[in-house]
Amino acid sequence: MTPPMLRQLRHELWATESLIARCGSLTEAQLELTVPGTYGTIRQTLGHIVGADESYLGRLGLPVADPFGPGADASLAEVAAHFTHVKTRAEQIFSGDKFDPERVMPTRRGPIRAWVLVTQFVHHGSDHRAHIGTILGAHGLDVPDLDVWNYAGSVGGFTED
Repeated sequence: MTPPMLRQLRHELWATESLIARCGSLTEAQLELTVPGTYGTIRQTLGHIVGADESYLGRLGLPVADPFGPGADASLAEVAAHFTHVKTRAEQIFSGDKFDPERVMPTRRGPIRAWVLVTQFVHHGSDHRAHIGTILGAHGLDVPDLDVWNYAGSVGGFTED
């Protein structure tokens, strides 16, 4: 059985990957769209999500070789390339039995347990994906359905029982 935390992380990764794919069909001008109250442009927000993901995973045990960091001014192609590494590293960290969610680790806010970073990883991505959804919708562009129900349908989460 797959642990619930890993299922939640896989949804997180699927949602970000799906959003990157959706944004791949946007023009360069559309990637620069924004609306008040969101993080920044679509492109900046995607870069921020993936850069922060790399940072969180690095702190959890697998530093990235060439991070561009949160908020980087990256192209969509660079974001997609870095996201490939995020997916691989997340599976490496969380698929085995070596991850200890109770491990205490230092942060700039003080010592925390590892599960806090995992929870922040999920929350942070969800929050900023919603920003991009707001930008897309406000400009009359299709907004992808990234909820858990859609994810469950795509990975066999529904049964006929």
